[in-house]
Amino acid sequence: MRVVSKQRTWTDVAGMAREIFYALIIAMLIRTFLFQSVSIPSGSMEPTLLVGDYLFVSKFSYGYSHYSLPFSPPLFTGRLFASQPHRGDVVVFRLPTDDSTDFIKRIIGLPGDHIEVIDGVVHINGEPVKRQRIADFVGSNPCGRSDRSVQVERWRETLPEGVAYDTLRCASLTGFPDTTGVYTVPPGHYFMMGDNRENSEDSRFPDVGYVPFENIIGRAQMFYFSVEEDDPIWAVWRWPWTVRWERLFSLVR
Repeated sequence: MRVVSKQRTWTDVAGMAREIFYALIIAMLIRTFLFQSVSIPSGSMEPTLLVGDYLFVSKFSYGYSHYSLPFSPPLFTGRLFASQPHRGDVVVFRLPTDDSTDFIKRIIGLPGDHIEVIDGVVHINGEPVKRQRIADFVGSNPCGRSDRSVQVERWRETLPEGVAYDTLRCASLTGFPDTTGVYTVPPGHYFMMGDNRENSEDSRFPDVGYVPFENIIGRAQMFYFSVEEDDPIWAVWRWPWTVRWERLFSLVR
C-alpha cells in the first residue's frame, strides 16, 4: 500500500494555490491593460452588433484612464499613453451621466465637429454623409415591436474618411431623433451614435450627450462568440443550431 505523507499533500495544495494565484494575476493584468470581454444586450447597434454577440474590446487602443482599471478607482485623471480615436470606431465608454454603466456606440463626431441629422441623413460640418440603399435587413425585429422577424430598411454609410458600415432605419419610429438640431462637439469630447438609428439612445439624447475622452474604455475589435437572441450561452446542446458560426473570430467594422 502506498502511503502519501501529509507534508507531500500540503506541498501539492500549496503548489495548486500558487498556480491559481498566478493565473488570477495574469487574468487581471489582461483585463486591465489588454482586453475586456463584453456582451451585446440590445439592438441599438444592429446590424453591426447583434443581441447575443460576445466580443473583445482592446483597452490599449486609446491609452488608459481610471475607467480602464477594475472597479474604476479614481487614482488619476485624464489618460496615460493617449492615442486619439478615429471617426467610425466602435467604442465602449462609461455613460457620462452614470459612470457605472457601459455603452457601446460608433464615433460619428470628433471634437469641434458640427453634427446634425436631417430626415435620417447624418450631416457632418454641413455635409451629408454618403449613403446607399442596400438589401433590407431581415431577422429578429430591431425596431422594438413585438414581431419576431421583420424587414427593415438598410443603408450603407461611408464617412468622409472612408469608413463604411451598415445602418438601419425603422420607418415607424421616424421623427426625433430622425431630425435634430445642430450639435457642436466640445473639445475633448466625442459624439456617439448607434447604427440602428431610430432605436438607439446615444449622444442625441441628454442622458448620454457628448462623451469625454476620459470615459472611453476601448475599441471593439473581434467577435469571439455569438448566439441567437434569447438563447442562453450555457445551453451547449443547442449550439449546433443557435451559434452564429460565421461571426466567430471576425473583426468588428
